[in-house]
Amino acid sequence: MKRLIVIVGPTAIGKTAAAIEVARRLQTEIVSCDSRQFYKELNIGVARPSIDELNAAKHHFIACRSVTEPYNVFEYEQDALKVLNQIFKYSDSAVAVGGSGLYVDALCQGINVMPDPKPELRAELSGKIAKGRLDELLHELERLDPDYYAVVDKRNPIRIQRALETIYTSGKKYSELIGKSLPERPFEIVKIGLNTERSILKERIYSRVDKMLEMGLVDEVTSLLPYRNLNTLNTVGYKEIFGFIDGYKSKEEAITEIKNHTWQYAKKQITWLKRYKEIHWVEPSDIQGILKILEY
Repeated sequence: MKRLIVIVGPTAIGKTAAAIEVARRLQTEIVSCDSRQFYKELNIGVARPSIDELNAAKHHFIACRSVTEPYNVFEYEQDALKVLNQIFKYSDSAVAVGGSGLYVDALCQGINVMPDPKPELRAELSGKIAKGRLDELLHELERLDPDYYAVVDKRNPIRIQRALETIYTSGKKYSELIGKSLPERPFEIVKIGLNTERSILKERIYSRVDKMLEMGLVDEVTSLLPYRNLNTLNTVGYKEIFGFIDGYKSKEEAITEIKNHTWQYAKKQITWLKRYKEIHWVEPSDIQGILKILEY
């Protein structure tokens, strides 16, 4: 049977390096599940693989779309499965890598089509958000679906609204729907999780943010000002710099916020991934440990 090796873990843990090494050893290609790296205009702030890394192993779904082109998880699932079919024509294995949990799930087990809410429900929830009543919606989400509340980005009103729309429309928990078991894929899936001591991960995150600034993150964000209202740009590393550009905060404050928000995001990623008992956890530098898992 063909095999998909999925490398997951929190941001800045070293997933790209591990995926490249595994792909090289198995002479195969990499499918990215990182929803922020899809976009051509986003580079430094999303830690897109370097030219050397992209040349070391063939990658798919890196800088493949513009931020002006809508792309959702349902489309990604279909496109990624087509790519896997092509890889499996010449190789028994493929490598998937990414930090976007929903996109990893879509590739591995499919994604459920969520019910469309009634227009009046969507208008009601949107109105509450517009009036600054996001906390009210968060309390409601915590009451109705504590599992999803525990991992959702509480500063992302779109995700909170979508979850509540689904709950009210379907009568089911959002966390149950997105994690619902779907027909098995026609390939074996082996999940490798990278993690390390929290103090080390935090140091890696802070160092990477400093490197992003040295590489020109502020200039990159400045070049994206015409697109700042797109939801794609409402993400860590960009929204904080927009605040600096607008004069609402100092550069030092923006940098501190990026580091703190990235660290918070990493902890949520770990919480999300710990739900999956099938993940084999290893240190990010333990390539031999990964290969040993893949020997059976």
